[in-house]
Amino acid sequence: MAELADWGLELIRRSSTDISADVEASLRAARDREEDGSTARSTFEVILENVEIARKGGTPICQDTGLPAFYVHLPKDGDPDATRDGLIQAVKMATAEGLLRPNAVDPVSGKNSGNNEGLGLPYISIEFHDGDETVIDIMQKGGGSENVSAQYRLPDTDLHAGRDLEGVRKCILDAVTTAQGFGCAPGTIGVCVGGDRGCSYLGAKKQLLRRMDDVNPDPELAALEDRLHGELNELGIGPMGFGGKTTVLGVKIGVLHRHPASFFVSMSYCCWANRRRRLTIRGDQADIV
Repeated sequence: MAELADWGLELIRRSSTDISADVEASLRAARDREEDGSTARSTFEVILENVEIARKGGTPICQDTGLPAFYVHLPKDGDPDATRDGLIQAVKMATAEGLLRPNAVDPVSGKNSGNNEGLGLPYISIEFHDGDETVIDIMQKGGGSENVSAQYRLPDTDLHAGRDLEGVRKCILDAVTTAQGFGCAPGTIGVCVGGDRGCSYLGAKKQLLRRMDDVNPDPELAALEDRLHGELNELGIGPMGFGGKTTVLGVKIGVLHRHPASFFVSMSYCCWANRRRRLTIRGDQADIV
């Protein structure tokens, strides 16, 4: 599907080189909260200058362009094989252009595929829906933020955390405190409560597709997101761990039904360069936001 490959290439270009408006607005607001002359404010100034340079020059926002993940919603009569082939081709083209760094490494041989294609890569999730639009979300999540993501099993005696939302809160506070600045703070925190070990991690990462300014439709979860956002920013870790008033840009929490014997809490940490974009295809027209 040559047309989809071209649209996918432009989707990657936008995601890799031009941060979303809502994320940039959050970074600017965080900068403005810091004291003039402080290390935190200077760090945010460097981050925002980096965003401008990448946008104007068409170069990646970060040297670690991450592992591209695609979340696809196809019409029921859509062709999943052609969609997958088109997105893989787009990834190869983007890698050849330098929009993506070759990051696909065989864990046994240590060999890099050189084009970001490999076993399980790029990650492509395809779901079907009743509409007539094809919607493709991309996420580019780097290795540093992935390394400080975490999973907990409740109850947790070390944290004195039980199987309830208060226990969930204690897990997220612990995870961000443990991460310090190593995930390239300020982070956006995706959380999934429930599920099994595998789908809980996937659910946490999927929360990072939400806009920074959205509101959780579940009132209890919305309240917990707000509370954690405030508490995490009181930790004083600050941008890149240098101290400051903003340690996280937002907290996004979702839930999955669980087995009675299991209660997992997964946290997916995303660095300040929260790279995500959406491609919507209607007939022969495509739009990227």
